[in-house]
Order: sequence, then structure tokens, then C-alpha cells
Amino acid sequence: MNRKKLQNLAESLCRTAKHFNKIEVECLIKLFYTLVVEPSDRHAIVGLDRNMFRNILHVTFGMTDDMIMDRVFRAFDTDNDSCVSVTEWVEGLSIFLRGTLEEKMKYCFEVYDLNGDGYISREEMFHMLKNSLLKQPSEEDPDEGIKDLVEITLKKMDYDHDGKLSYTDFEKAVRDENLLLEAFGPCLPDIKSSMAFEMQAFRETGDM
Repeated sequence: MNRKKLQNLAESLCRTAKHFNKIEVECLIKLFYTLVVEPSDRHAIVGLDRNMFRNILHVTFGMTDDMIMDRVFRAFDTDNDSCVSVTEWVEGLSIFLRGTLEEKMKYCFEVYDLNGDGYISREEMFHMLKNSLLKQPSEEDPDEGIKDLVEITLKKMDYDHDGKLSYTDFEKAVRDENLLLEAFGPCLPDIKSSMAFEMQAFRETGDM
């Protein structure tokens, strides 16, 4: 990508990825093009497919939960074409790394709403909690413990008592208790890995 094209793309992305400045956006665009494999077909979409993206989440941000990584991929892939484009990459990272509480709540809710119906149901909570909790070798049926945990969570977060979490329930619970933001599994980077990523990605900004 030539310099002019890079600057134009960075300028337009600065408007939508509000948490990065122009130089940072340029760094993220360059990084994107080092990560993607050039498609053999000239007309194919240039982007990160599910496996490449999951690899980044795993290696760079220490994520291990397959279900959550898959959902994070879908949250980044806003046009649903099974590929994260350069625009989706920069806009997604803006929230993933530096989003406001409001943005992060919307993002986490979208990740946890597995079937996209606007609610986190008992079944969805059960699947995510079962997936994210370490398997304990014990005599008891682990599913029972997880069901109890789902009920405790609902008691704490389901403000309108309809047996599922709407975005309004989720937002109210998280504003009262910020730790509930990632109640159903880690879908945001921890401070250490996001700082390491930024230092690596934005190294060049110090040289400019």
C-alpha cells in the first residue's frame, strides 16, 4: 500500500475509531497487512479469517476459550462476511483496547448474546459458564453447580425478573458493579497484554 493510500485510509478510520490518533491508525493498518496472507485471487477479500484472528486472540491476548474467541471474531466482523477487514480491525481494536465503559458493555453483551436475539438466556449463561470454568475432578455433577451459578447470576443481574438478561439489565448490573462486565467469560484483553500489544504495534510512533 503506497503512502498516499495509507494516509487517506488512516484519515477516514480516525473518524470512526475515535480512540486512536492518525499515526496509531497507520501503525494498525501496517500491522494488519503484515498479518494477512495475500489472497491468490486478486478479487478476493483481503482480511483475517476466523483461524488467523483466533490465533491473534490466543497468542497476543492470552484467550483460551474457543466459544468466546469465536464470538469476539463475530463482534469484530460487523458485515458478517467471515473475514475481518482492515476497517473492522481498526474499529474493533479501538473498543477492544481503549473503549469507554459504554462501548465495552455493548461489545461484551454482543459477545455473550450467542444467538443474537437481544437477550442472554439461561441456556447461553450455562454454556458460557460451563465453557469458561475449569473442569474440577469431583464426584458431583458439575452441571448442577453451574445451574446454581446461573441462578445466582440471574438473581443479581435480572432486574425485571423475566428469567433472562436484556441489555438494560446487563448495563444496570455492570454500572453497579464493574466486575460483572466479563461475567460470562473473558472477552476483553487484560491490562498487561493490551499494553504489550500497544507497545509493539505503536513502537514506530516514538520514532516519528
